[in-house]
Amino acid sequence: MTEPRRPAPVEKPVALTVAGSDSGGGAGVQADLKTMAAFDAFGTSAVTSVTAQNTRGVESIHPVPVEEIEAQVDAVRSDFDVRAVKTGMLGVAPVVDAVATRAAAMDVPVVVDPVMVAASGDRLLEPTAEGAYERLVAEATVVTPNADEAGILAGGTVADETAMVEAGEALVDMGADAALVKGGHVGDDATVRDVLVTGEGAHTFTHPRIDSRATHGSGCTLSSAIAARLAHGDDLYDAVETGVEFIGRAVRYPLDVGEGPGTVHHLAGLRERAARQPTQEAVEHVVERLVASDARPLVPEVGTNVVGATPLAETVGETVAVEGRITRTLSGIRPNRGTRSGASSHVARFLLAAREHDPDLRFAANLAFDEAVESALSTLDAPVVEIDRSNEPAPDEEGSTMDWAARRAFEAADATPAAVYDRGAVGKEAVTRLLAPDADALAERATAILDEL
Repeated sequence: MTEPRRPAPVEKPVALTVAGSDSGGGAGVQADLKTMAAFDAFGTSAVTSVTAQNTRGVESIHPVPVEEIEAQVDAVRSDFDVRAVKTGMLGVAPVVDAVATRAAAMDVPVVVDPVMVAASGDRLLEPTAEGAYERLVAEATVVTPNADEAGILAGGTVADETAMVEAGEALVDMGADAALVKGGHVGDDATVRDVLVTGEGAHTFTHPRIDSRATHGSGCTLSSAIAARLAHGDDLYDAVETGVEFIGRAVRYPLDVGEGPGTVHHLAGLRERAARQPTQEAVEHVVERLVASDARPLVPEVGTNVVGATPLAETVGETVAVEGRITRTLSGIRPNRGTRSGASSHVARFLLAAREHDPDLRFAANLAFDEAVESALSTLDAPVVEIDRSNEPAPDEEGSTMDWAARRAFEAADATPAAVYDRGAVGKEAVTRLLAPDADALAERATAILDEL
């Protein structure tokens, strides 16, 4: 007779969200719990209001009685070892007061997201409740307002980085340990600046602005990410830095759901990590096909690399490539070593730069270039583009030349190119860069060139 399997309990830090429910699933408690799970924390909740909303807006709000909110918080605290708390939509002054009282009684980090207006523009906090926030801000480990909310809480208009620092200092003066003033609504240039203010000074986090209206749930997701990391024991700076990086990816790769703009991708980081092993296997598949085809004519003097990016890749460390290169031998070609994440530099950065123009691109390889290869490129199933590297920028320390090369290629093509080649320059070997949306397409394009040769 088979014995029952023994359970193997898993311990996770517990975080508590005190916020409103979003029937559309993109913000509020639903976003909080998804984000906490993505950061390997166990999320618990106290619902402050029930909203009827979707990606287009808020249709109705039904506040939960204060005593029921208090009962939810007490029930969680009586059973769970809560390591961090975050607050979201509180709605009315009595709820803000009650939550401030409960927060004062808990000796754990408290992240206060002063939710006042939804991304759709709908009001989520009664004007009479704005003054009640001062007590809750005083209990905050960090308060995370956007520019409009910071202006309401601190007084005045927050329209530039200097005003963001001043608003953050005012919130710290109210008693918060720190204030993260979010800059998504500040300025219209290509850079977003989020300012973290503590009693020791201010630090600005910068990241590229993403031209997207699918920001529903971004504030909830960021504050939940910070709370989850604090529950794990991170210090405040590291928790905020991780949260800011996380929300950047969540906004870059939004979920196309609903009839409105969509919502941020709460599990973007988790999905990126989950895709690394399949991406590695796909790169190895391409390498095996090149080796089996004896692709010596395609391997340049510097060697060839094959690079794969996960579907949500943002950095070189989130690409997989051959460690070393694929080089020619007397009997064929072979990779110097195996594959690993972050193994490529130039080819990976070119692929990432190309993905800025077409996010569906996932694989790339550098191949040789000469007159015979140039003729063979005409057999490919997508545009082939030539760029002139004699005018490329220098130095390349920040990937500027790869960004430049990708931008030039896409400017010259009517559609996503299959290959981008250059004839080299002084001290620069001529090269063909092959691009494809999947591993099979990359291998087929490479073998098509090889067959023509």
